[in-house]
Amino acid sequence: MSKFLTGKTALITGSTSGIGLAYAKALAGEGANIVINGFGDADAIEKERQGLESLSGAKALYSGHDLTKVDQIEAMMKEAANAFGGVDILINNAGMQHVAPVEEFPLDKWDLIIALNLNAAFHTTRLAVPYMKEKKWGRIIQTASAHSLVASPYKSAYVTAKHGLAGFTKTVALEVATFGVTANCISPGYVWTPLVENQIPDTMKARNMTREQVMNDVLLAGQPTKEFVTAEQVAATALYLCSDAAAQVTGANLSIDGGWTAQ
Repeated sequence: MSKFLTGKTALITGSTSGIGLAYAKALAGEGANIVINGFGDADAIEKERQGLESLSGAKALYSGHDLTKVDQIEAMMKEAANAFGGVDILINNAGMQHVAPVEEFPLDKWDLIIALNLNAAFHTTRLAVPYMKEKKWGRIIQTASAHSLVASPYKSAYVTAKHGLAGFTKTVALEVATFGVTANCISPGYVWTPLVENQIPDTMKARNMTREQVMNDVLLAGQPTKEFVTAEQVAATALYLCSDAAAQVTGANLSIDGGWTAQ
């Protein structure tokens, strides 16, 4: 049975672990060339890169560029173009978080979060669109968040960036609508990743709670299903958006949040 993304190239930022790596594996499983980007242990990243090639039967490239710097984003996109001709599927997933009251929010953290979570998506998108328009086919997917739709206290930079991503996506969707290119947001709630799992012991200690209490009363307090979203569920949504079935889905913000934003 043929893989429906054979011959296509997907670039996923923040994809050396977690949701980003799940995206990469899902798209590789359908035959796409993959460009992964992010930081981490070099040997572990190389192992994942080789695994992606085994999955896809195509090529996988690792790009370690820093997405807070415009010249490095440009270098990454040029690398992808040199290797594969261009990027057919762009998934912006790189991001970071910092929690502080607005009057105490560190200026460097504000700048960093806006640069990585929002500005980087603008730069990768502007550089990917000309190739997609020329090919008359493309998929642009932003990993937003439930925080692209609702706010939480003490997360001013993150919420601002994610709301910005949602508006940016709608604008791009309108601009590329007649070129066979779609632009959409995926907005997960709490996703079960090593990053989340590693926070649990500290929270147990700080709040004098059991593991179950931390998961239900702290992490999943806003998710009516009381279940974490899985990285694979997020990746499956991206795979759908890349399919012909989703050719008319554009400018959308797809919530995968266990009912969080329905409240």
